[in-house]
Amino acid sequence: MNEHIPVIREVDHGTARLMPDVDRERAWLLTVDGAPQSYVDLDDPAYLEFEYARRLAHVVDGAAEPGAPLDVLHLGGGALSLPRYVAVTRPGSRQDVVEADRGLLALVEEFLPLPEGSGTTVHGADARAWLEAAPDASADLIVGDVFGGSRVPAHLTSVEYAREVRRVLRPGGLYAANLADGAPFPFLRSQLATFATVFPELALVAEPAVLRGRRFGNAVLVASAREIDIARLARRAAADAFPARVEHGETLARFTGGAEPVLDAGAVPSPVPPEGAFGIG
Repeated sequence: MNEHIPVIREVDHGTARLMPDVDRERAWLLTVDGAPQSYVDLDDPAYLEFEYARRLAHVVDGAAEPGAPLDVLHLGGGALSLPRYVAVTRPGSRQDVVEADRGLLALVEEFLPLPEGSGTTVHGADARAWLEAAPDASADLIVGDVFGGSRVPAHLTSVEYAREVRRVLRPGGLYAANLADGAPFPFLRSQLATFATVFPELALVAEPAVLRGRRFGNAVLVASAREIDIARLARRAAADAFPARVEHGETLARFTGGAEPVLDAGAVPSPVPPEGAFGIG
């Protein structure tokens, strides 16, 4: 393909666009219906453009000793930015990626193919259904990055879903989810309350401006049955170009407040972002 011509294609859940980055020779931005989904540099798969992706990568980096392979389940695929990162930073990892939009998967496979021997298998399926069929204690890390348009689907927000996540994780495993909300954070607080019913350890990584309610934005929820290395995660988050803060323990409990856990019967998608919150023009 011509490296500098945008690709526009109708996929299952909207209009996908692959747009070249003029500053990086083989780098592409994927959007669906105008919402940025993924950024991939085929020459440098460890390069992560989006702040939330780097925060997920910080969790990956702390999931085991540097370079040690992991068994990773990615719920939500996009252009496979994080699976590419894991493959190059932790060679020998076994990864399953579950993405419901098969048209999007076909687009990515055609224009942004994974390298041979990446250890990554991509599945066109519903994330919750795949999770429920996964074996017990089969993953070191589960990443939740599923957005229908710009919203997290309701069936990936409940206590029942969180229980399935814990069942599939190994005892020392980690769950990391990309979420989005704005003040007064009804969705984010409910997610913290929901996962607190299933996991004894939680952390939240987000920019201070988001946590103070100054703007709508992404936040990464981290959950585990074991103690999370908060100091290490905080150092990594603070060193980013757009520094983030890690909330944990009492401060996170205060942030959660009196929010109630969400059950399947009452689950709703994450809120619609305000106009221009994630737009690229």
